[in-house]
Amino acid sequence: MKTRASSPFLRIAAKLENLAAIRRFVEETAAALGVGLATVTDIVLAVDEAVSNIVVHGYQGQPGAIEIEVKRERDALLICLRDEAPPFDPTNVPAPDLTAPLEQRATDGMGIHLIRQIMDKVTHRKTSQGGNELLLVKRLGENSEDFDMCN
Repeated sequence: MKTRASSPFLRIAAKLENLAAIRRFVEETAAALGVGLATVTDIVLAVDEAVSNIVVHGYQGQPGAIEIEVKRERDALLICLRDEAPPFDPTNVPAPDLTAPLEQRATDGMGIHLIRQIMDKVTHRKTSQGGNELLLVKRLGENSEDFDMCN
């Protein structure tokens, strides 16, 4: 783990076998920042899903890296995921039809749906290098401050 401007971050190869190390990093960092266990568990699930999507759909088996930065700003936890995969905005994925019978539901979009349900805000931007930044925000109090993107 490294820190950048006092925010812990992890840069790691974009491989599914690195998910355990990513989970551990997010869990330990969020807990150290004063986030409660139940909320940490939810956040780890959302990050796990986002990173899995980056590895499987973004890099599609090609070599690459993911950078995860975790920081607390007042009453919110911000997780920024950066990659160099082809630009893709998961926030444009429509919500799945949860009213359809189970056997007729499409599985596409279920991961981003889960992330949206857990996190309070999910934003994306294409980086100047052509990759992606995905910001996941979890409010920890009554703060209604808006966070647009990774810093």
